[in-house]
Amino acid sequence: MTTNDGASPLKLFTLVVMWYMGNTVYNIYNKNSTNVFHANWTVASAQLLVGCGISLTLWFFGVRSAPKLTVADVRACLPIGLFACLAHCGTVLASAVGAVSFAQIVKACEPVFAAVIGLLIPPVDIKPGLAYLMLVPIVGGVGIACIKEGKGVEINVMAFAFASLANASAALKGKLGSSVTKALKADKSKNMDAANVYGVMNIISFIFTIPFVIHQEGAVVAQRWEEAVSEHGAALILQNIMISGVFFYFYNEVAFAFTAHVGSVTSSVLNTAKRVIIIVVSSIMFNEAMERNTVIGSTIAISGTFAYSLASAKKPATKAKSS
Repeated sequence: MTTNDGASPLKLFTLVVMWYMGNTVYNIYNKNSTNVFHANWTVASAQLLVGCGISLTLWFFGVRSAPKLTVADVRACLPIGLFACLAHCGTVLASAVGAVSFAQIVKACEPVFAAVIGLLIPPVDIKPGLAYLMLVPIVGGVGIACIKEGKGVEINVMAFAFASLANASAALKGKLGSSVTKALKADKSKNMDAANVYGVMNIISFIFTIPFVIHQEGAVVAQRWEEAVSEHGAALILQNIMISGVFFYFYNEVAFAFTAHVGSVTSSVLNTAKRVIIIVVSSIMFNEAMERNTVIGSTIAISGTFAYSLASAKKPATKAKSS
């Protein structure tokens, strides 16, 4: 595993363990949150609000140097924050209306969205031919996973739609955000290391959730809260949301730090591998059925995503021979 800054293997291993642990715990408590409080946009927004509180507390008490951004810097970050918001909300809603395992299988299709967006939005990003070939098993694997024995193709349309929204938004965030975040990190006066980049994007993402919450659930959220409290108690609801919010912030900050050390390709490979853990754990925790086709299809799709990440790696340009 190569690094961009000489980080030790032990540090990288620790970051991966923390990333995987945080992501797994988040998915468990996220599902618990939406199971007890049926206001999914509100849950997604509240999770981001928890992260905002963590960042602001660290900055206020000087534990972490606060970012120093201009109005122009914030304006440049707005599109990234919007798509980060939609990627997060899409994932929460996909897991809420369907199985966590199914949402993760569909999210394995993210490279397909990234490849298309890379070709449609300048600067055009043309991958090696082998990378595009690996999109076939990704799509095919997801298709196989949707075939139920004795029932034919069976898709949770809402879960599929929300997971696809998350995929498209994540791809757009990556496409539009890389140059902005690189520029912010390069200017040391702005205090925008990997942790602060995530903290700022988290705050912007939360702000963007507010109109969605008002539009989608503003008229019913109070009633759903009362129903949830009467059935489960306020303490359990708040506990699930708080824990999911803390671990969402935690695992994303660790993932940002890991990517800063190793680059996007290695991070993408490990991001793919983590889905296997989430699928297995969620199947056990929530008694989600794992039929033969689901196992075969998810294995093919995740393997295809893994291969796509490797095939997408840019080979370093060869130096011209001196004459």
